[in-house]
Amino acid sequence: MPGLEELYREIILDHYRSPRNRGELDSPPATKVDGQNPLCGDEITVYLQLEGSGDNAFVADVKIAGQGCSISQSSASMMTGVIMGKKVGEIRAVSRRFKSMMGLEDIETEAGDGEVDLGDLEALQGVMKFPVRIKCAVLGWNTLTSALDEALNPPE
Repeated sequence: MPGLEELYREIILDHYRSPRNRGELDSPPATKVDGQNPLCGDEITVYLQLEGSGDNAFVADVKIAGQGCSISQSSASMMTGVIMGKKVGEIRAVSRRFKSMMGLEDIETEAGDGEVDLGDLEALQGVMKFPVRIKCAVLGWNTLTSALDEALNPPE
């Protein structure tokens, strides 16, 4: 499918060249979490503002900062578009679905995860052909998971 691969390549490059939701949020009230991939030097910072509490909390705003390869930066950009306005449970389902698509075997999926719409994130499925790059693709998601955990259970 050369045409589809070219389309996916263009989506990835578009998010890399023009990342969505790039910037910072005031912290607090936003939660700020830094993530790194020490193997390649990629860095992602996720700024997350939730409204509400517990499972009913939803993403009121999200911004990303960082530097790295086109895969890590594009994935983080796509991630912000997918999670904006979603509830925590929905975000966790998208994260599981994405990591499952990346072939991470230690991800425990739940019923209904297969129906989760990944949107532009599906453009990253070709990353599976390069196992060393999978960590680049999931860096933003791992950082987001930490941000969600910290936002819902702030350190004392």
